[in-house]
Amino acid sequence: MQTSGAGTAAKGLTVAEVRLTPILIADPPLLNTQGVHQPYTPRLVIEVVTADGTTGVGETYGDTRYLDLARPLAEALPGHEVTDVNGLFTLADEVCGVPDGVSDSVDVGGLRGVQTADKLRLSVVSGFEVACLDALGKALGLPVHALLGGKVRDHVEYSAYLFYRLAAHPQGQGEADDWGAALDPAGVVAQARRFADTYGFSSFKLKGGVFAPDEEIAAIRALAAEFPGRPLRLDPNGAWSVETSLHVARELAGVLEYLEDPASTTDRMARVAAGTEVPLATNMCVTTFPEIEEAFTRKAVQVVLSDHHYWGGLRNTQQLAAICRTFGVGLSMHSNTHLGISLAAMTHVAATVPNLDYACDSHYPWQTEDVITERHVFTLGRLPVTDRPGLGVELDREALAALHRRWLDDDGTMRDRDDAAAMRKVDPDWTAPPVPRW
Repeated sequence: MQTSGAGTAAKGLTVAEVRLTPILIADPPLLNTQGVHQPYTPRLVIEVVTADGTTGVGETYGDTRYLDLARPLAEALPGHEVTDVNGLFTLADEVCGVPDGVSDSVDVGGLRGVQTADKLRLSVVSGFEVACLDALGKALGLPVHALLGGKVRDHVEYSAYLFYRLAAHPQGQGEADDWGAALDPAGVVAQARRFADTYGFSSFKLKGGVFAPDEEIAAIRALAAEFPGRPLRLDPNGAWSVETSLHVARELAGVLEYLEDPASTTDRMARVAAGTEVPLATNMCVTTFPEIEEAFTRKAVQVVLSDHHYWGGLRNTQQLAAICRTFGVGLSMHSNTHLGISLAAMTHVAATVPNLDYACDSHYPWQTEDVITERHVFTLGRLPVTDRPGLGVELDREALAALHRRWLDDDGTMRDRDDAAAMRKVDPDWTAPPVPRW
């Protein structure tokens, strides 16, 4: 009887269908060193449907190069078990080639640091892994965090993500909001105050690399004056030279909780780290396991911002956490322009990691659109860890269809994120600056 029951359960957990739905979601005019966010950004929603009709959902990047990898994996997955998440990596290696225009060696990935075809595959696999775990959790009546070994906290703390920003997208594009511009220290402080009052955030991260370093130093000092004693972070996405990074570190010593990716490459980060006591964090020079050895042995970084999309899923994130704990490197979590599916996945894995040393990043308060029926709500800067089966979220089919129609109706200009192209609508002469920019 046990054998028969196990066989029946296994049959029900076989993947019968995979649905891929590329979408475009509204994005505010947030500035970074590469330009400005486009009015809409691509995401990919992945649905894994089992033989017994259970549907698990995942989410990842939706740019063309990710879609080109996701489609053959979606075609190959039916017939496999949702429990075989290890097999996703092997299957992806077998069926996912190199996307057009991407070298299998290296490709400059802008805000993501150096990209390779392998890294792109990991980002695609991450969405499939989450969908399989969601389906498995629903089938077993267990939350995803239970499948990952169990939660060690009931709430996960998040940090306010501050941006220099325009009041609106140029040429009347995109969706309007009431945030207004933030182009100086006063605008950044006003933005932070609204985040604190609305969501209860008690730590703040500013996306830098937009203005000259001394202007961004002034913004951090203004935040410190407005929120004394609160953790502050600054992230210029590798826009500075070693010398400029050390200048900023000297000016903000004792003010910053950490300085994130002030310079690009592990070598430059190591040189900065050798000259300052300010902790350095990264989500650019350490985004895969092979990159860990050099960064950790050279003491180039003191904090890694994990991201389950980069690292290939939730279980790989746990492995990263264990390595960080072994080497005494701090751990936080990076954010991209994600929706509620990815935020749920991020919260589940964050709940299982004992050494989550810093509040996690999240773009989510900036996002006005979603594909789940109930938006996540931050209270006191935290999200509760749900015990509902799977991820604990359900797809809003109407919203998903509407955002997919937007993708279908697009002429192709928004299907691949390009902050420099968006900036050229503000300044026709804009080109992505060299690295280092200052």
